[in-house]
Amino acid sequence: MDKRAQILLKTLVEHYISDGQPIGSRTLLQHSGLDVSPATIRNVMSDLEHLGFIASPHTSAGRVPTQKGYRLFVDSLLTVQPLGNQAVQQLKSGLSSPNPNELINSAADMLSQLTQFAGLVMIPKRKRIAFKHLEFLPLSETRILVIIVTSDGNVQNRIILADKPYSSSELTQASNYFNSHYAGQTFEEVQQNLHSELQQMQSDMNRLMSAAMAASSSQAKGDKDGVIIAGERNLLQVDELSTNVTSLRKLFELFERRTSLMQLLDNSQHAEGIQIFIGGESGYLALDECSMITAPYEADGQVVGTLGVIGPTRMAYERVIPIVDVTAKLLSNALNNRN
Repeated sequence: MDKRAQILLKTLVEHYISDGQPIGSRTLLQHSGLDVSPATIRNVMSDLEHLGFIASPHTSAGRVPTQKGYRLFVDSLLTVQPLGNQAVQQLKSGLSSPNPNELINSAADMLSQLTQFAGLVMIPKRKRIAFKHLEFLPLSETRILVIIVTSDGNVQNRIILADKPYSSSELTQASNYFNSHYAGQTFEEVQQNLHSELQQMQSDMNRLMSAAMAASSSQAKGDKDGVIIAGERNLLQVDELSTNVTSLRKLFELFERRTSLMQLLDNSQHAEGIQIFIGGESGYLALDECSMITAPYEADGQVVGTLGVIGPTRMAYERVIPIVDVTAKLLSNALNNRN
């Protein structure tokens, strides 16, 4: 594509993103800065349409960018704007909590607020933490306190309700058995080994061990979805999405299931820097009319997740890309510097 065609495509995409209306040759002539005739503009437009970079809606003589046109624009023609100081300060203020869970939720909220699209953050996968020590302490006849110390120094206290009374000696015996057989193993390993060994234990200890494992793993259940989504209702205000009920339903079903989003974010986690999926490039039918911009973030010097924004293909990429980029960097800094 020659320079003249690039200028015209860039002008067309920018104007279409700005006002959402098909762009005619007269508008391109006025705003492209090219000293050419209207006939030349029409010829170049015809060539761009033949190559699949723009299309002509049947209701208008103007042209709109295609997915292929957006891709060329984003890859080669886009001028990304630096994020303004006010937005940077807003992000810094919102990402100031020492609590990692609060930071991740805040990052999703900030992405949504600043872009007015849907913000999402992949929850870091739980590290493989090993048991160091477990202790059962009686609180009443059927209420037992389980104290679990893990290899990273974390202490969890859980209360379990037993289906029969246990004496102090029985609880001590159970603690000793657990520590001698499972100390140093991860949650996953303990669960697997318990499953194969429970039948060999006496039934009382069987029930106690099962209850302890259920209590110790309960905290992880809230993370099963794997991704935090904020501001998905913002997409109801986007004209090209809100008028297509079928596409909107598929999109919200994707948000509800989350499994496909997790896979897409997980794949992005292994790539460097900003990733941009335009329309069908994501491989998911629900995102055919959307674009998704993602970036990985770190904790303790290691990439642990991905965050991003989902919005219409007609989005201001030059503004959204730096929001995603800076949010990922600030979230990484906050997670690396937390006490």
